[in-house]
Amino acid sequence: MFRILKQSLRTGLLTEPAPPADRELDALGIELRRRIDARLGRSLALRQVDAGSCNGCELEIHALNNAYYDVERFGVHFVASPRHADALLVTGPVARHMEAALRRTWLATPSPKLVIAAGTCACTGGEFGVSYASCGAVENVIPVDVKIAGCPPMPVDLLRGLLAALLPERRHAPRVPLRARQPVVPAPIDQIEAELGSEQPR
Repeated sequence: MFRILKQSLRTGLLTEPAPPADRELDALGIELRRRIDARLGRSLALRQVDAGSCNGCELEIHALNNAYYDVERFGVHFVASPRHADALLVTGPVARHMEAALRRTWLATPSPKLVIAAGTCACTGGEFGVSYASCGAVENVIPVDVKIAGCPPMPVDLLRGLLAALLPERRHAPRVPLRARQPVVPAPIDQIEAELGSEQPR
């Protein structure tokens, strides 16, 4: 034990110094907390839904919970069930096999609810678009309140998107019933092949 203590005293501290305080992050967080308190009077509960993402956006969303960003200090926390959520944070182009699951998640979230599309794929469908395997953008399946662009969006961009979702004018945004929305129809396979200019293997 004394040998280890002597070695520690001889080598000194090897850990990196703490990063300097990010004034922009702190100001953003304080404003976010103020809007959450004004609108809800409690914490904002988020349910994150991966509808077909490459997980790049998830890495940035997970960073929101690390010791540097620590969004819980600003009144934001993630929940395991949509029934406990105030907002859905959806990533990725909506894969066909996730379409029904995303609709059920949206229906299970109590009203009034917010839907935030995070990342370029969730906003526009990205490079995947609409195909036999993808419904494209989240708004093709459920109504979206706020879009956060980026591939992937940085944690600070995600916080800005949450701020935008909590603007007072969004409080009574009209909702489009699911049955009134047009279904996303995939292109016929021969049209896809013609666009790709590929030939069938023999």
